[in-house]
Amino acid sequence: MPSLVLDARMLRASGIGVYLQQLIPRLSKDFELTLLGDADELATYHASASARIIPMQAPIYSLQEQLELRLRIPACDLFWSPHYNVPLLPIAARHRVVTIHDVYHLAYQHTLTLPQKMYANLLIRAAVRMSDRVLTVSEFSKQEIIKYTKVRPETVVAIPNGVDSFRFVRSHSAHSPSTQEAAQPIPYTANPYLLFVGNVKPHKNLVTLLKAFVSLQEHIPKLDLLIVGKKEGFITGDTQVGTLLENDALLKKRVIFTGFVEDELLPHLYQQAAALVFPSVYEGFGLPPLEAMASGCPVVAADTASIPEVCGDAALYFSPLNHLELAERLSEVLNVQALRDKLIANGYRRVQNFSWDKTADGHLAVFRQILEGGDA
Repeated sequence: MPSLVLDARMLRASGIGVYLQQLIPRLSKDFELTLLGDADELATYHASASARIIPMQAPIYSLQEQLELRLRIPACDLFWSPHYNVPLLPIAARHRVVTIHDVYHLAYQHTLTLPQKMYANLLIRAAVRMSDRVLTVSEFSKQEIIKYTKVRPETVVAIPNGVDSFRFVRSHSAHSPSTQEAAQPIPYTANPYLLFVGNVKPHKNLVTLLKAFVSLQEHIPKLDLLIVGKKEGFITGDTQVGTLLENDALLKKRVIFTGFVEDELLPHLYQQAAALVFPSVYEGFGLPPLEAMASGCPVVAADTASIPEVCGDAALYFSPLNHLELAERLSEVLNVQALRDKLIANGYRRVQNFSWDKTADGHLAVFRQILEGGDA
């Protein structure tokens, strides 16, 4: 059985964490698996007791990370980096694979400081150059990677993410924004609410959503906005969000930051939301819309980047920087039951195209091709 070493330190990160949690147990059946990361976290999420765990907790994007990767990665047939923070120093792996979920830090360099630009360029270009294959999560991201790194197109493979259809399921209470009977109580609000799932970073475009929410309040005053995700602590944090919140009394009252929520609660937040709003201006894939669709929650999303590729006909779209258009779309979804029903039905059909088993099969096919010496 071939040996696979995986950097699993981002197991609790939002998007990449879900990616790892879903793929690790599926890959353990076909490889002698070694995981780098926090031993306690890995024991919680990893389904096979046969994996070897090498403790490593160095922060990503750090000099310590580079030194520890060089020292801790054992000899193996294949080393896989699930993010572009690849080892820059030589390692004892016959082959290397990297997953680059998006190249936001190349496409939106104007949002970065000079040191951030330099480091992002160094890591992403090294990741492409040093890897046998570059995996990504959408055709949009594939074309962006090719555009910004000039990598040979045949070395980049797009494998869509999946959705956990056992965890995210439809609920009767999802069909109306005001119907929450027989549902688990939501600890943050008793009012109908819009839902945003994502961290507060500039490209998540929360500013446009907040402006639209203010406009919407004129017509639907008893409505809250729940923001699920980290508010602070990001290198490229969105300072405009803080400014808006501080200067608007209505936003202070109606916008609720939940911070991290337990895995058991998130499906209920989707099920009982009036709508999920996904306003990102740049996204490599975007798991929340699919999770919402699987939960019977209508989706309103920006018509940019990979989002139409992922959502298809199961979202109501708006121009990402037009907050008035977003307010109009939200008003339609909240007030027109026929539209809600159509979006919910289309969403449930849409998610049937995405599964983590398919995602794992795509990864296994690439890994086997590399190990068998197949050309890209």
